[in-house]
Amino acid sequence: QVQLVESGGGSVQAGGSLRLSCAASGYTYSRCCMAWFRQAPGKAREGVATIESDGSIMYTNSVKGRFTISQDNAKNTLYLQMNSLKPEDTAMYYCAADRYTGSWYELGYAYWGRGTQVTVSS
Repeated sequence: QVQLVESGGGSVQAGGSLRLSCAASGYTYSRCCMAWFRQAPGKAREGVATIESDGSIMYTNSVKGRFTISQDNAKNTLYLQMNSLKPEDTAMYYCAADRYTGSWYELGYAYWGRGTQVTVSS
């Protein structure tokens, strides 16, 4: 059974950094794909970043140049390095795996973690 566990969230001031981790168990990276999503209160869940099966990386426009997604296959862990954080980055961040339908930023993933909260104060 696949389990995804996020960690690394917290409260920081604007301009600060956080590194999120998603530890995956029971999941093989040969399946496509893993991604980070976020959901702010009262808003829809949105795709933040993904690593495609060919290794290409996609970001939502609002985080380009500030966030970096990476994965360590040996540790079965997905990361999201977040720099230059802004108050509008405040959200619950979720890890998702095994995309079965749709584009990377849509919600067609078979597995989801429970999320880790990121709060950025001005």
